[in-house]
Amino acid sequence: MGYRSIFRPDLFAGQTILVTGGGSGIGRCTAHELASLGAHVVILGRKLDKLERTAGEIREDGGEVSLHTCDIREEAQVRATVEAIVGERGRIHGLVNNAGGQFPSPLAAISQKGFETVVRTNLVGGFLVARECYSQTMAAHGGSIVNIVADMWFGMPGMGHSGAARAGMVNFTETAALEWASSGIRVNAVAPGWIASSGMDTYSGPVKAMIPRLKAAVPLARMGTESEVSSAICFLLSEGAAFISGSTLRIDGAAPHATVLWPMSEHDRAPAYNGFHRATLPEVLRKAED
Repeated sequence: MGYRSIFRPDLFAGQTILVTGGGSGIGRCTAHELASLGAHVVILGRKLDKLERTAGEIREDGGEVSLHTCDIREEAQVRATVEAIVGERGRIHGLVNNAGGQFPSPLAAISQKGFETVVRTNLVGGFLVARECYSQTMAAHGGSIVNIVADMWFGMPGMGHSGAARAGMVNFTETAALEWASSGIRVNAVAPGWIASSGMDTYSGPVKAMIPRLKAAVPLARMGTESEVSSAICFLLSEGAAFISGSTLRIDGAAPHATVLWPMSEHDRAPAYNGFHRATLPEVLRKAED
């Protein structure tokens, strides 16, 4: 049994695609799908054990993968890592700028250090990886970049540091799409909403208790799957999106449009797509179903 992608198996044959944060969650799922579609996937992250586990899965499934540890917040590390990848692979055809992280907190309780740490992870780090991919390989050969942001439309209460960083990344996406277009580079973003991913298990307290109730605030009456985000990423990387650049694709079940003016009801009319054969439900949701 392998990844049940909606795309043809050789879609990315011969291409090298870098996925940051590729050891877990959406990054892991995307790395699996890209490998199933013929890409040599390079997964990057800070924790070697996660990268090795995901790389082992991909190889077991017959895919091609290599890995590099790197803190994307450190400019010298990013430059050296991209240089190593280009040296090994010749060029980088695509970048999935997925690595990120945040912690729940109201704005008034966030320290300067905490705010800057989240911005460095979710904005500065993504910029550094994209810039180095541009400078070291894509400026000469072209390519496609997909930045993973977040569903932060109309504000992101309780996660204001992440919302600010993600909004910045959307603007960076639009700027890079213009500045790098003459090099044959497309730059887009994907904004996941509430996705049933392993990242949900990193939260505790009131946020953890709220997670099982989130689907009630989604017009499609469910959470999204990692596969539904991955398929959007693969599309934007593909030749089918050759005239799409500077855009942000929301994967959120229309949640930002929910309003008290149009009451929502429970339903099961919007079935999920889950092509990831190794997907597991987050523990916080498994407990809610028991």
